Amino acid sequence: MLAFAHSIASEMGPRSDYPDTLLPTIINAEQMTKIQLVLVPGLLCDAQLWAPQVAHLADIADIWIADHTRSNTMKGVARDVLADAPFANFALAGLSMGGYIALEIMRQAPQRVTRLALLDTAATAELREQTERRMALIALAERGEFLRVAEILLPLSVHPSRLAERALSDVFKSMAENTGREAFVRQQHAIMSRADSVGLLSTIDCATLVLCGRQDALTPLARHEDIAAAIAGALLVIIEDCGHLSTLEKPDEVNTALRRWLARLANHGPTN
Repeated sequence: MLAFAHSIASEMGPRSDYPDTLLPTIINAEQMTKIQLVLVPGLLCDAQLWAPQVAHLADIADIWIADHTRSNTMKGVARDVLADAPFANFALAGLSMGGYIALEIMRQAPQRVTRLALLDTAATAELREQTERRMALIALAERGEFLRVAEILLPLSVHPSRLAERALSDVFKSMAENTGREAFVRQQHAIMSRADSVGLLSTIDCATLVLCGRQDALTPLARHEDIAAAIAGALLVIIEDCGHLSTLEKPDEVNTALRRWLARLANHGPTN
């Protein structure tokens, strides 16, 4: 079986480590050892967030999806993931809150991470206005209006052109219901507790993918440009006509980017 990595709608990188000759990259998926891959969902999200990627990457990766619902500090969530992970070493990908967790894992146990992918996320600490919005949503949930939280967040989470798509909104609401009010509150407190990771970025020395929907309203493109510029050799991939939930909104483009990222792992091996 041959697996191909195709070009993305738009991409750029701070260095030329990813030449055009990598397109297409060809892997003999039947002969290679599968890559151990940990995927971390975002706020109010569960395994459904990564369903298109799990299906697409199953031929080259053993995939485990983290539970990020139990602790109410970012340090605690990262410790949970590290303790639960079934692999000693792994490629690590996180979206939104999952990206915050991935960066905290890089702070706590960088030796375990062979490759890093940061999707629709940020490296900065919480701003006061962000905390105020989070506390308002927590108050709403604790007044018994938890399902209203998902209704408020959905328009911020997807491209405006996708809001009318029932299938996408149903998945978002299903993930929120599966997460539940108590876990949502813990997640919000964990996000608010996160450390500023801007200084950490320059210490990351594994192959890193930074990916963002161009129209991401929650974690804008400029933040991803800063992250990619700070990590040596990082590749920045921009997904066109896409909001915050890139894995669900544009699964084909995200799958291609992740497959190429994992192809480099297969071809060149871990750098740690």
